[in-house]
Parts: sequence; structure tokens; C-alpha cells
Amino acid sequence: MSMLAVLLHSLQLAGAPPPFQVGERFEYVAKFGVLPVGSGAIEVASIDTVRGEAAYHFRFQLQAKAIFYKINSTLESWTSTDEFHSLRFRRDNLENSKRYVRAWEIFPDSGYHRQVQPEPMPAAPTPAEPLDDASFLFFVRTTPLEVGKTYNFERYFRPERNPIVIKVVKRESMKLPDGSAVACLVLNPVIGEGGLFGARAQARLWITDDARRIPVQIKSRYSFGEVTLKLERITRTTP
Repeated sequence: MSMLAVLLHSLQLAGAPPPFQVGERFEYVAKFGVLPVGSGAIEVASIDTVRGEAAYHFRFQLQAKAIFYKINSTLESWTSTDEFHSLRFRRDNLENSKRYVRAWEIFPDSGYHRQVQPEPMPAAPTPAEPLDDASFLFFVRTTPLEVGKTYNFERYFRPERNPIVIKVVKRESMKLPDGSAVACLVLNPVIGEGGLFGARAQARLWITDDARRIPVQIKSRYSFGEVTLKLERITRTTP
């Protein structure tokens, strides 16, 4: 059993839920400088079943439009509720007029993953505890972090893109949508070269430094400039 699975199991035994549950949804306004350019959302859509195994269905959506550039992106992850391993991952990107859809089936117990869309590909190795781009964000929310430290994880489901790196840059005060001030950890997460948290994106992620671990703000660099996702609405169910 992984360290994260042990942590989640310990929380359950103590009667405390993990920092997320089905129905949780964070909605963001996307800004380019001070100009609103779109919106984003992060949610726990449901508990699904993948090959007979219970799985969280995580979804991340981004819609933005700036000068000479438009993006409509959806990342979906099916991650086991017990071991917190990625079982299925899908990326659907529409950038300007070019659509890019890819999907993978991931088999942690057998140690391989396989691309199934746009066309089937041969099986390739995967780490023992794989994560994908969407499940990574929820993994961060359950991971103990200290300011000034850098964490490396050999857990991305495509080994050639490892390690996943999390730098805890500093602590900073931010405001939630209700106007309340909250202390946040400012992270520099890196997964591979491309995407929201790719090395070239120079991303920053603000999460509350409390048991909720709410992602309050995300900054990421695109070809036309830096986009900021600022939290503007929280929907949380009763555990």
C-alpha cells in the first residue's frame, strides 16, 4: 500500500474525510493581466468503476480566448479510491482550430499503460503508483509539504516524463471568494515539458495551508503570455 493510501486509510479510521469528496467543484475566472479571458473548473465529478475497481472521476476544464489564441481543454482522470493510482486518463484539447484528443488505460498492478485514442498503441511500462495530470492536483492536496523544500516523485504514468517535481516556494496570504483571508502555500509544480504544469509553463499553484487544501489560484504561461485562474466560486457537499 502506498504512503498516500496509508494516509487516506488513516483519515478514514479517524473519522475524518480526505480533503475532497464527490460534488466538490471549484470555479475560476481566467485572466490575462487584468483582462478576463475565460473560465476554468476543477471538480470531483463522481465515483465511477473502472475494470471493477471504484475510482474517483476527476475533471479539470479550461476555456480561454485571447488575441490570436483560443483554447478549450478538458482533462479527466479515473483514480482508484483505495490506492490512489491512475486507472484511466483522457485529454481533449482544442487550440485555435486544431483538436487534440488522447486517452490511455493504465494498469498499475501489471505495470503498464496503453494509449487507446486516437489509435491503439503497444503497451508501455508505467510506475508502480502512477499519477496523471489531473489526479496529480488531488495528490498534492493530500501530501504534507514544507516551505523551502523540493519534492521529487517518480509517479507520472509515462516514466520518460518523471520525476514530478513540487517546489514549495513560500507562504502567502490570499482571499477566498467570501472575502476571508487564508494562508496559502505557493507551489511550483512541474510535470514534463508541456501542459498546464509543464516545465515551460513556469506554473504557480496556491493551495490553502489547512486541512481543506483548496486550490485558490493557478498561474501558467502560454505562447501568448501568462494566464491566471482565480477562484471565484466553491461548491462543496457535506461529507
